[in-house]
Amino acid sequence: MLVFLRLGLTSFGGPIAHLGYFRAAFVERRRWLDDRAYADLVALCQFLPGPASSQVGIAVGLLRAGFPGALAAWIGFTMPSAIALVAFAYGIRALGDPSGAGWLHGLKIAAVAVVAQAVLGMLRSLAPDRERATLAVIAATIVLAVPSAFSQIVAIVIGGLAGLLLLPRGDAASDHAPLPLTIGRTTGVIALILFFVLLAGLPVLASTTGAHLAALVEAFYRAGSLVFGGGHVVLPLLQAAVVPPGWMSNDAFLAGYGAAQAVPGPLFTFAAYLGAVAGPAPNGWLGGAIALAAIFLPSFLLVIGVLPFWEALRRRASAQATLRGVNAAVVGILLAALYDPVWTAAIHGGLDVALAAAAFLLLVAWKTPPWLVVLLSAGAGALLALV
Repeated sequence: MLVFLRLGLTSFGGPIAHLGYFRAAFVERRRWLDDRAYADLVALCQFLPGPASSQVGIAVGLLRAGFPGALAAWIGFTMPSAIALVAFAYGIRALGDPSGAGWLHGLKIAAVAVVAQAVLGMLRSLAPDRERATLAVIAATIVLAVPSAFSQIVAIVIGGLAGLLLLPRGDAASDHAPLPLTIGRTTGVIALILFFVLLAGLPVLASTTGAHLAALVEAFYRAGSLVFGGGHVVLPLLQAAVVPPGWMSNDAFLAGYGAAQAVPGPLFTFAAYLGAVAGPAPNGWLGGAIALAAIFLPSFLLVIGVLPFWEALRRRASAQATLRGVNAAVVGILLAALYDPVWTAAIHGGLDVALAAAAFLLLVAWKTPPWLVVLLSAGAGALLALV
């Protein structure tokens, strides 16, 4: 839990940057997974609705220590930003709008270095030959040409088909690093059934009872179940769920969104703010906790439900070839994200490029811990704002 708590306190930059932080923590430093197994988890979570980076964290916790590990991973990664946003909902407005703050700009620049390091490491291990490097570039081109969550899925599907049809099929036994599963298929089936029962049953419960609690749980559970791409993609759905019914004003919604940009961890913790300021009780910290649990519950059920079948599938030689193509596409998606939104949101001039290069040098050449690079970049960003 302490590992994920540290990540929850320092992982700025959105889901793509989070995956870079995760890779540095779990693949490079602690070697809980190898690069291939980690990329397989990323590919799986890209296919699932919900916040991809949080789902990867839940999956890593599940593989390490079963259900308690998954819960501890989620708590550690999620609680820092959730607590900060609930506190903001109680009236902390002294900081004003953080969007133009120099330290926040420095954090965005740190995300450039983190993602660049992740792209470099994954390119070396997952797209080392010309065939897979070509697939990565094709995937990046697709995502940059048509930027959307759907185009990412298309790129992954194309990568998988190309891997199946064009890449050589090696020995699955030697090409596969087994995932240390702690759950079986029966548990997976139960989780998937529960996922669909709640997705279909909560709207009925909310409409028949008319209770605000049921409507609150249904709205956030639906948002966590139906949004592909995670992150900012969930915001329109959340706004449609909480503003038209009169639970809060649009100004209150946008104020919370601004605050969410200034905290680390997953953007889905914005749900904690919304639950805290929403209309009739339960609201406050209890409403925030309910909304937070409701929006992340689908991620738990989907990861638990799909992971046992994913492990069996990826053992086959044909599946291994497919996954090699998918992994190359994931590298391409990460490469595209390095440009947009990570680079375009952070780099606005020569000094920004210099700071990003310095942060990249600290990560790659000097092996500086990412959390320290984040702090140094935030301080440098604050200084640059004074220039």
